[in-house]
Amino acid sequence: MLGLPRVASLLPSGRAALRLAAGTASLATGGWVLRALNDTPASLGAGPGEIRTVADGSPHYREGVFHNLEPASPIRLDAEENRLVLFDMLGRNSASRPRAAIPLAHSAAPLSSEPLAVTWLGHSTALVEIDGYRVLTDPVWSDRCSPSRAVGPQRLHPAPAPLEALPALDAVVISHDHYDHLDMDTVLALARTQRAPFVVPLGVGAHLRQWRIPSERIIELDWNEQTRIGDLALVCTPARHFSGRFLSRNTTLWSSWAIIGPQHRAYFGGDTGYTSSFGQIGADHGPFDLTLMPIGAYNTAWPDIHMNPEEAVRAHRDVSDAGLLVPIHWCTFRLAPHPWAEPVERMLAAADDAGVRTAVPRPGGRIVTAAADAIDRWWEL
Repeated sequence: MLGLPRVASLLPSGRAALRLAAGTASLATGGWVLRALNDTPASLGAGPGEIRTVADGSPHYREGVFHNLEPASPIRLDAEENRLVLFDMLGRNSASRPRAAIPLAHSAAPLSSEPLAVTWLGHSTALVEIDGYRVLTDPVWSDRCSPSRAVGPQRLHPAPAPLEALPALDAVVISHDHYDHLDMDTVLALARTQRAPFVVPLGVGAHLRQWRIPSERIIELDWNEQTRIGDLALVCTPARHFSGRFLSRNTTLWSSWAIIGPQHRAYFGGDTGYTSSFGQIGADHGPFDLTLMPIGAYNTAWPDIHMNPEEAVRAHRDVSDAGLLVPIHWCTFRLAPHPWAEPVERMLAAADDAGVRTAVPRPGGRIVTAAADAIDRWWEL
């Protein structure tokens, strides 16, 4: 943006028209950049200094960063892979886009009381109803998962329900601070419209405090710590991933969550690669009646930080005997170049081979775990 007027000023005086064109382009570009950067500094959240005050006591925090229990291999892309990924992600006719409008499930009826149910609202956002409590996971209502409102991965379908239509919540659970899981605008809206606490991994609370969320509404936990809301337990459990909202990585913790009511147990995988920790989580807090497992955004270039669909089924079996698997972390945002519907097709095939019970709601769809119907193949557009 700033380069255009400088170049124009060096042109011969007889080319005034070109100077004017360059200046006009500069102003137009400048306006777009300003729109793209609107709210970006605030959305970045807290810096490492503010985060460190709560992270220092963790055994998983060393030399200024958090560490996976099992190290994850670095993302590896050679020049040709970079070209292919960019071509697919930027192409308008890419297979990673749905072929038609994604069908949504809209319901204006009030929620009936169920011992265990889940409403999937897209990507990793879900409303879990468990033994009379309501827990919202990784809420993202914004059009983009990005620090900018003008650039970055854009929703492939609208939010299936307005945020203001949510029932009263008992807790908002966050898995980590990536933009497709921690969205500033949604957090601020929930702070205005709900009274529930935000239950987050260590360090993520610093972002919320930066956004002026009252400290008394923030509960920060390390792996294997828990908090209670009435007789509902929320346990911060390990995941294999990473964190960061700008240049600094891993200054905040990432996690999965065990949601344990007096009668039922649900597991929220958040965002994770496959890890042997699943077996320990199942032994310590399971077996789970419901699992929400991420199945999308996988690639051979980053095999340890996102599960593929077959690994998601394996993870479900690690933590659950006969519970219901509901896939998350697919459909809503294009975060990897695999075909759009491939995650759910591969997951269903693997689940069928393993004898795992599954349900695949449309965005906005509600599943009562005790009465999950036959699969509606709504993604076959």
